[in-house]
Amino acid sequence: MRETNRRRVLDARHVRRTIRRMASQIAEGCADASQLALVAIGGGGIPLAARLAGEVRAILDDEVPVGILDVTLYRDDLSYHSKPVLTETRLDFGVDKKTIVLVDDVLFTGRTIRAALDALMEYGRPDIVRAATLVDRGHRELPVRADYVGVWLDTVHDDAVEVNLGETDGDEDAVYVVSSGGGDAG
Repeated sequence: MRETNRRRVLDARHVRRTIRRMASQIAEGCADASQLALVAIGGGGIPLAARLAGEVRAILDDEVPVGILDVTLYRDDLSYHSKPVLTETRLDFGVDKKTIVLVDDVLFTGRTIRAALDALMEYGRPDIVRAATLVDRGHRELPVRADYVGVWLDTVHDDAVEVNLGETDGDEDAVYVVSSGGGDAG
């Protein structure tokens, strides 16, 4: 039996500071605040997008719409899952000619962002699409990168990264790396 090791890499104070910094970068990169919208990908992206939108709103003094995108049916690994679980998609705004920032909590292989791009195009043609992630853990399988990154973590492929945000996880904000011992051989 393998032993697991759970290591906290960001505490609540650092999570809040990191989100503020990311929001500042998003605001700085936005030429027209009226055309900006954040789109959360899946579960972890939803509270992160809401927090980023609140911070960007405060900086730009303008409303920032937030949508939710379910990418399940756009994943290229759908055949590997026995029962895919569909979640909500809610885009209460048009995406045509917008600057869309796709928001997810962890960027790993790049496949979720690729699926999100495919799903988003079903709703129109944005002028610009950017990606924001709280944690970039490397190990890309596709040529995808985030434009706004909270932290880069050096992880082993088999590690797990847990992002806990109080809105959904019920406890304090934190980011953990969970290792199952051993790591990559060779």
